[in-house]
Amino acid sequence: MSMTNMREDKSPYAAAARVPLIKSPSLRVPPRVELPEDIHPLPDSVTPYFVYPFTLEPHVLTLESSRRSTISAHQARRDAYLRSRENEKEQRKREALRKIAPGFEPRGSVLIPTRATSVPLSTTPDASLDGSPTSTSNADEGHRHTKSVMEDLVDQLAALDSNVRR
Repeated sequence: MSMTNMREDKSPYAAAARVPLIKSPSLRVPPRVELPEDIHPLPDSVTPYFVYPFTLEPHVLTLESSRRSTISAHQARRDAYLRSRENEKEQRKREALRKIAPGFEPRGSVLIPTRATSVPLSTTPDASLDGSPTSTSNADEGHRHTKSVMEDLVDQLAALDSNVRR
């Protein structure tokens, strides 16, 4: 055995050396690149190729300043619009709260109840047997109880039920 055969046998790729390779019809070797005859090498220094025309500088600066002013104007309009939307949302929220509790202001001071003038109590001819005084109205004028829709419906159903039973 020669020295080269021993190296091949000890190589981890020795078994792969004996495997036949099959050429795939979809793969092909690219053709060799041929350089044109008029090609010339790069110069020693390329700095002469990088010349900046400073004549464009004023034009670029005026465009940039106008662009910045336009952007700031758009930003101011956007901020004003967002503030107005936020204020409208707060206003609607306050109005909804005032519908529930008139006079309520979320950022204001605490509501302090005030005593309404009371109506004097008097006895009526059809007073109860124990002689307790009754009011001329069911409650104070400031705290008159209005029926809710549900209470009104219950009263109407009770009246219909009593008419049916008669």
